[in-house]
Amino acid sequence: MRFRQSIVVTSAVLCAGVVLSACGESGGGSDSGKSEGDVTVTTAKGELKVPLKPAKVAALDNTSFATLKAFGVKPVAVPKALLPNEGFEDWKNDSSIKDVGTHREPKFEELNAAEPNLIIGGYRFTDHHDKLSKIAKTVDVAPSDEAKGGYVASLKTQTETLGKIFGQEAKAKEIVAALNKAEKSAADATKGETVFLAVASAGKIDNGASRIGRLAEPLNLKNVISAEGEDSTSVHNDSGLAPETVAKLNPDWVIMLDRDAAVGTEDGSEAVAAKKVVDGMEAWDKTTFRKQDQVVYLASDFYVTEGAQAYTEAFDMVATAFNAAG
Repeated sequence: MRFRQSIVVTSAVLCAGVVLSACGESGGGSDSGKSEGDVTVTTAKGELKVPLKPAKVAALDNTSFATLKAFGVKPVAVPKALLPNEGFEDWKNDSSIKDVGTHREPKFEELNAAEPNLIIGGYRFTDHHDKLSKIAKTVDVAPSDEAKGGYVASLKTQTETLGKIFGQEAKAKEIVAALNKAEKSAADATKGETVFLAVASAGKIDNGASRIGRLAEPLNLKNVISAEGEDSTSVHNDSGLAPETVAKLNPDWVIMLDRDAAVGTEDGSEAVAAKKVVDGMEAWDKTTFRKQDQVVYLASDFYVTEGAQAYTEAFDMVATAFNAAG
């Protein structure tokens, strides 16, 4: 899994680690929250028995947030900095929901204080699995590029597994059905056109294929710049891609991920909207996508959602745009 980050361990966390280890190496955690028995599910770590309809859930995998909300789950702890700007105000502003920091600077002591009886880990928090498992039973059912069928297929598996854990199989089927429908619509609307999968960050446009190539995989599109040679789904790096290079390739379409719109700039300066950056590229004046206004801008929070609902919306956007273009 990606999102590898180094961890600076403070003395406070080390002390907390000693306390957490006493919780039991199997990851039993606190039993103060009641569940309705157990259920066995398939995870990234193999078959795992977890609480059925757990009463106290810590949700760390941001790709699961929208699904958990659809299930009516109120977590006891989340990484609030990874919550989308809209739709999760209740979680963000609820003081009873602990803020566990981010995958870069996790607050294990806050997570422990929340006393979850299940932690939904994985994705950005993959590297912390062992520490999380000392606090409570930790399940990793996050989507993965390496999963059978690819990332989008694993989104469906994730949704179904969460549905099984929370007794929400019917709702999970609805979510998956909507994703299947949107994916098929987008596939039917694309007819082999060329596309540049782009990411806007720090006022620049770069190759975003390593991150949103997942979106294009099920579609009938030809990517003009692949992610070959890139060893990460990170969009933090500046590859030095020149606008003239994109102009020479002259893709029919651009699909754009606006990272800064979701999390702001690295230096705290005001983010420049992706559309403004695109419109300001003089080198692209004669490109097909510019002349025909064929740029699909993904939802502004896509970078911090990336779950089943986010991909459903993205596929719908692609289908609508390509159908309108004829």
